[in-house]
Amino acid sequence: MVAARRAAYVEEWAEVEVLFASLDKMKSLTKKIEGSMARLDASGRTVQEAIGPVYGNTQRLQTTTSNVDRVLEAIEKIKAPLDMRDREERIIRSRPDRVGLAEYISSIDRTNQALRDLKATNMRSNQQAIAELNDLLQEGTARLEGVFRDMCRQDSQPIEPLKQITTGSEFPRISGAKSAQLRTINAHISGSNATSSSGELTQSAQVYAHERGQYIMLSLQNLATASISTARKVSADAVYKQGSNAIGSYAQGIRGMYVAEYDNICPIFTREQWGPVLKATCQSSLTAFTSTLRELDKHVRNNLDTDCYLAYEIIDVVSKTSIQLEDRTGELKYPLSDALKPVRETARSSLSTFLTEIRTKIQQMMSLPIDGSAVPITAETMTRLQLMALYLPPLSNIMRSLGDGGWSAPSAAASSNSVPTLKSFDVGADGKELFAHYCLDMVETLLSSLDSRARTLLRGKGLQGVFMANNIIVVERMIRSSDLQTMLASVQGKLDGLKKKAEAAYMETWNETARLLFDSLMTSKQARPPSTGQAIDSATVLKSLNSKDKDGIKEKFKNFNTGFDDLVNKHKAYRMEAEVRRMLAQAVQRQIEPLYIRWWDRYHEVDKGKGKYVKYDKAQMSGILAGLS
Repeated sequence: MVAARRAAYVEEWAEVEVLFASLDKMKSLTKKIEGSMARLDASGRTVQEAIGPVYGNTQRLQTTTSNVDRVLEAIEKIKAPLDMRDREERIIRSRPDRVGLAEYISSIDRTNQALRDLKATNMRSNQQAIAELNDLLQEGTARLEGVFRDMCRQDSQPIEPLKQITTGSEFPRISGAKSAQLRTINAHISGSNATSSSGELTQSAQVYAHERGQYIMLSLQNLATASISTARKVSADAVYKQGSNAIGSYAQGIRGMYVAEYDNICPIFTREQWGPVLKATCQSSLTAFTSTLRELDKHVRNNLDTDCYLAYEIIDVVSKTSIQLEDRTGELKYPLSDALKPVRETARSSLSTFLTEIRTKIQQMMSLPIDGSAVPITAETMTRLQLMALYLPPLSNIMRSLGDGGWSAPSAAASSNSVPTLKSFDVGADGKELFAHYCLDMVETLLSSLDSRARTLLRGKGLQGVFMANNIIVVERMIRSSDLQTMLASVQGKLDGLKKKAEAAYMETWNETARLLFDSLMTSKQARPPSTGQAIDSATVLKSLNSKDKDGIKEKFKNFNTGFDDLVNKHKAYRMEAEVRRMLAQAVQRQIEPLYIRWWDRYHEVDKGKGKYVKYDKAQMSGILAGLS
């Protein structure tokens, strides 16, 4: 057992010896490794000291190389627009029709982009290149403007608008294909940095406005001339006839050409440009139109009595044209309104002028017709009102601006710079009613002035009555036979009152003769003979009278006959309108006939049928009185 244990120890001891031997080898190996590491470290430091400067130089060289590459890249970027300039210059300096419009515009676009890129670099060295590209772009834009101008001119040969007006055909417009080309050119010109503008319009818009403006002005020139020539008077007293002036055709031409131009502008320019371009395009023709209206206004002012109606027609025509253009284009309302101002002021002043003129002319009359006939101014005044009724729309607008009765005020003839009254703001007033009020003022002014002058110049109430009745009937007849009847229904009552007044004045001359037939015989011996009821025996009545009373009756018969015959002769000598003669004859008959019949029934036996005093029997008297009509 001891031997077995000793054998185990020997085996373990042998293993320990092996381990110790391995440990010694490891220690020896470690020392060798440490020596190698020391030598390697020393070698590394030597290598590092030798390689370090080379590595640093390599990094610096890499950075330098990278910077050089970047500089070369920047140079290439800088050179690219310059190289492009050489390529694009050959295109831009050529004519667009040679290289093609699409290619030419593309070249300008590329040039424009290159210019923007150069400006974005903000490098001082690029300034020369920027200037050169700017010059090149300006030249290209100028050539495009030339193309734009030429295309506008192709469709801008003057036309004769009267052909479109008379046939009702459309005014010529630019074709859709050409509008598309013009739109493209305009877009590139407007978007170019080299485009110079004046005011609100781009250069292409200015070109368009000039070319098309000349086209419109020249096309309308003949209508402007015709408007002036048709206003010239052949006879100094000739009254203007509605529609005889060419202003209506002129306005139609303006409306047609402006609407057509608006339709041309919309496809070519942007929405915000439509209005300004249309105004600029129409400016020259509007100036010519304004000049024409001034000439017509001058003509009207020189011939106001006969040609005021031309002013009313111009206002009507131009106002309608202005409204139509405003509805269609949204523009040109105010320029047309400004052009109309002189004519409008003349028309406004004419209303008060005519009222003043009536008073002045009547006041200046040195005599009136001795036959009682109506004076010409009455028919002239009513004719004026009849003609004015044909221009009710423009006159209604004028009267609304003046206010009810404003035509009677001195300010009616003043300029539009005068301070307006509250009435002048009554835009909702009924124009037809205001015109009726004006007509009433005119009629009242006429008749009151004539009545005042008749009482001064005509002797005798009878003649004055005939004169006024004749003038009143002329007024009444001319109202009834025209459009004035519906508007002046209220005037009839006033005219009836004036007719009764004139009739009463005329009957005053018959009253003295009629008073001779009044029975004033009163006796204390017997009652006054009855005037009605039972038949009267003239012989019985005369028997009851003494010789003095009978002589008085004879004298009355004699005086009546003389006065009656004189009045009948005067009645027949007066120049009376048919209505006046009938009216006054009936008034005379109503007064004289019953009195004479009553007188004759009582006293016709005073001359025992000899006819010495009793000149007319009842039938003869009725016949004479009936014949007065």
